[in-house]
Amino acid sequence: MRTINQTLENFTIQYPLERIAPLEKLLLVDIETTGFTAKSSSLYLIGAAYFYTGCWHIKQWFAEHYQDEKALLTDFFSFAADFTHLIHFNGNNFDLPYLLQKCEMHNLPYNFDKFEGIDIYKRISPYKFFLHTPNCKQRTLEELLCVEREDTYNGGELIGIYHDYVKNHDDKSCRFLLLHNSDDIRGMLQILPLLAFYDLFNGTVKAKKVQSNHFVDYHGHEKQELLMKLELPTPLPLTISNLSNSCYFSGEASEGILKVPVYEEEMKYFYSNYKDYYYLPEEDMALHKSVASFVDKAHRAQASAANCYTRKFSTYLPQWDIFMEPFFKRNYKSKELFFELTDEMKKDRKLFSRYAQYLLERMAKTY
Repeated sequence: MRTINQTLENFTIQYPLERIAPLEKLLLVDIETTGFTAKSSSLYLIGAAYFYTGCWHIKQWFAEHYQDEKALLTDFFSFAADFTHLIHFNGNNFDLPYLLQKCEMHNLPYNFDKFEGIDIYKRISPYKFFLHTPNCKQRTLEELLCVEREDTYNGGELIGIYHDYVKNHDDKSCRFLLLHNSDDIRGMLQILPLLAFYDLFNGTVKAKKVQSNHFVDYHGHEKQELLMKLELPTPLPLTISNLSNSCYFSGEASEGILKVPVYEEEMKYFYSNYKDYYYLPEEDMALHKSVASFVDKAHRAQASAANCYTRKFSTYLPQWDIFMEPFFKRNYKSKELFFELTDEMKKDRKLFSRYAQYLLERMAKTY
């Protein structure tokens, strides 16, 4: 077994990892194997990144022989004992289960029970369409942030190279194997800023300024929108914009803009307990039977779910599901929901912050 150490000079990460844990307690992990199943393949390389004495370092445990697996595992877990948080890329599905299976095969007592885990892939993949990326493979995310790699191989191509190395111990093959893993580790560090998008949808945005804006649309119709200037929980590593359900978001660094259509029209509030109401056709509204029972029978009818409503002309904002009650609809079968924008609400900055967070979460889920 060989152990390789390198220091990443002048290397900084544009993401506040201190929110997760002290930097000295974070360990990034990536492994290289000759297959996907622990029982039928070999573990030949464990790579880790850690922060020490003001710098990021990479440490690699390399199996020069197939029989080095146990030594790799023992040395790695001994080293990892001083850390509390593991950061990995899709490690929940592969790296960690694979290592545990190898420990069981070698009768080693190690596990990850004491560690908190941060799976970069799991945190970012729900937002791949919001990021306008076809997938959330590590190399795809690296390309999104213009991360450059020296390594040109993929993991599958390196399997044969490792088998050849075990036979010939060729230094060139060893360099290819180590480089691929170190570039994966370095790439993980460099895509960490993308966690800002996880924070965007799961953290707290603040509405710094809220105003009404009038404009003329493409068809020459005058429209009204709510314009919110937002303070984002974590600076975004790239400029992003998205349109969903007529709501528009653009974000750059720590600031975001959210545009929401405002509807000034008559809408309907539907009563759920329609059996307790009469519908008045001439007034086109429903009244509770305690009041409507005094109306002539010729001018009233038992209300149904579709006509048990009251109408109100006001100013409304959209909602995907029930953010605010009472909720209004244009008609009974409509799936679009709205809530009334009252004068009192217009002064409530905390409400708009919550509404902005609500809209962003729904925009991400719409894709």
